[in-house]
Amino acid sequence: MLMRRKEGFQIRDGRPELGATVDPGGTNFAIFSRHATQVILEFYENFYDIVPMFQYHLDPKYNKTGDVWHIYVEGIGHGTFYGWRVDGPYEPENGHRFNVHKLLMDPYAKAISGTHDFSNERMYGYDKFNKADKDLSFSVLDSAQVTCKSIVIDTEKYDWEGDVRPKIPMEDTIIYEMHVRLFTQHSSSNVKQRGTFQGILEKIHHLKELGITSVELLPIFEFNMNSIENTNPQTGEKLRDIWGYNPIGFFAVTGNYSPAIQLGEQVFDFKDFVKTMHKEGLEVILDVVYNHSGEGNHLGPTISFRGIDNSIYYLLEPYKRYYANYSGTGNTINSNHPVVKQMILDSLRYWVTEMHVDGFRFDLAAILGRDDKGQWIGDLSLLKDIAEDPILAGTKLIAEGWDAAGGYYLGEFPFGWCEWNGKYRDTIRRFIRGDYGMVSDLATRLIGSPDLFGKSGRRPYHSINFVTAHDGFTLWDLVSYNTKHNWMNGEGNRDGTDANYSYNHGVEGNTERQDVLHLRKRQVKNMMAILMVSQGIPMILMGDEFGRTQQGNNNAYCHDNEISWVDWTYKEKHKDIFTFCCKMIDFRKKHSCLKREHFFSDGNPQQADITWHGVRPYKPDWNYYSQSLAFMIRGQGLLEDPEDKDCDIYVILNSYIEPLVFELPKLKNKRWFRVVDTFFDSPYDFLMEPQSVSWEYQVQEKSVAIFISREEKFLA
Repeated sequence: MLMRRKEGFQIRDGRPELGATVDPGGTNFAIFSRHATQVILEFYENFYDIVPMFQYHLDPKYNKTGDVWHIYVEGIGHGTFYGWRVDGPYEPENGHRFNVHKLLMDPYAKAISGTHDFSNERMYGYDKFNKADKDLSFSVLDSAQVTCKSIVIDTEKYDWEGDVRPKIPMEDTIIYEMHVRLFTQHSSSNVKQRGTFQGILEKIHHLKELGITSVELLPIFEFNMNSIENTNPQTGEKLRDIWGYNPIGFFAVTGNYSPAIQLGEQVFDFKDFVKTMHKEGLEVILDVVYNHSGEGNHLGPTISFRGIDNSIYYLLEPYKRYYANYSGTGNTINSNHPVVKQMILDSLRYWVTEMHVDGFRFDLAAILGRDDKGQWIGDLSLLKDIAEDPILAGTKLIAEGWDAAGGYYLGEFPFGWCEWNGKYRDTIRRFIRGDYGMVSDLATRLIGSPDLFGKSGRRPYHSINFVTAHDGFTLWDLVSYNTKHNWMNGEGNRDGTDANYSYNHGVEGNTERQDVLHLRKRQVKNMMAILMVSQGIPMILMGDEFGRTQQGNNNAYCHDNEISWVDWTYKEKHKDIFTFCCKMIDFRKKHSCLKREHFFSDGNPQQADITWHGVRPYKPDWNYYSQSLAFMIRGQGLLEDPEDKDCDIYVILNSYIEPLVFELPKLKNKRWFRVVDTFFDSPYDFLMEPQSVSWEYQVQEKSVAIFISREEKFLA
């Protein structure tokens, strides 16, 4: 191997191992670029420095293998700040946007330091003041002073102390979708490290009290909170891209959720978080964004991919100046190109092997199933590679089965994928609201959506059931607002979906009317009860367990304030909702028949695993105008009592505006006991000691009732 000395450092040719790889003697650096004519590696003493302390021009004769440029530098180790410059043709009309004046982040960087200033013209590869040519112009301004530096991270510097993943079976999983900062940033959280990974750990008792098994974190890949130009029209406050759905690095954990100043400590903060969660028996699932990046459209900043090899990393329109936009954010990652596909797989493997995460939820995952022409290729796509990857085996893979370009492939993902069930969400909302024509579809959703997942060997637990998520109304707002109230987003209330299927129950927003508040609480409990007795995997949005509100904002992506912060005073204010949620989650855990591995079988009603009923046994009303449904699930026993094999469950859902009297089906040598009736106030809404009932039961309007069976020999 050729060895040369450069400005006090000894360098070698290096090897084509992408990223910055540390060993005892130094660090190997490598970056892919097929169309580059020159590649330069720079080291900086501090993350805020403008002038590098060393600069290396890689020689394609010695420092290039195929399309990978590489170099090994002795004496460079953990904590070193670095960046790349890549030269080549600047021809936007041909898809090339190289600009050697722009300092670029390593796509494989495991940590990033500093701040991107998107308001500064130096961030852009073109002349921002050239209004005529726009991005066809060329900028000669250096970006080092307004962009971030990559950080060398030695992954061997951490002691996992024998960390063991909980490996919770999919059918037993209960997901809690949450945002790291928003979960504890409010002063009422009473944690020391608000808005951080540590802040979540300070609230871990709440998660365990609730009973969830897995947290699903909104994106934690590095992103720029300050990328939004809009301001709040009411307060003048500058808005922030707080959700993190515009990543600028697929390997780097963001420093936004660590108390330090982003010198690499964020990597170890996250590892501490995962290790502690695992010790407490909780899984960590990451919401990941591989469908686009934070570089935006053709007028966006040059941060990384755009300047490294734009035509490889992004899907471009036939006129290559412009980007395909299946994501709705300006660009689309070319995820099924071999080089990009490998990068995404490497990223996923890194988060599993080095960061010990337990699974992933893929934002707009339908994009990963499109080819370079935008056509859905499903089993031939990256989606299949991810599902069958040997290193990712055993991790939870969850897809958002649609994208922003109209692609809707729910139920069509390769085997091994679970999917957010948007049809479940809409059906439950509409039934609870009282819409006609929902009962038949409701039955399908309750049994795990076999119309979507009952093929190709898939199971009920491949359906991720949810009523609310980060994108949309909270559960409390769903029963408090008829329309969205997004005026403070600065977009004229045009953003956010209009298809909320919500109902305010007589008053828009906040009210002191006790009758309205009473009904709203009941509807919240109704939806939580339905979620917990449905086949499939339930997912709860943070704060829904105690009636958190966003004041009717159904797209609070830009609010780092009290609109989106979880207000923990609601846990006491809505203590009855929280208590009910805890009990319903516990009820689900105890009854194996609610977590079946296989879809229900058809057959003799007296022997079937599930039977459907109306106000009369075995006579469900599938009429278009029906607003009620009952069903019985054959018991499989209480999990903590192997001797109890006879606990059937009977559920009545009444969304009608008047009470209905239901005749309960007769059972041989058994009787029914009421556990849940959401019409009653706490603690009578969920009875810890089930109450025997007669063969008829009146279910009040807008209520859910749940019963269990017990053998008469145990009733003496």
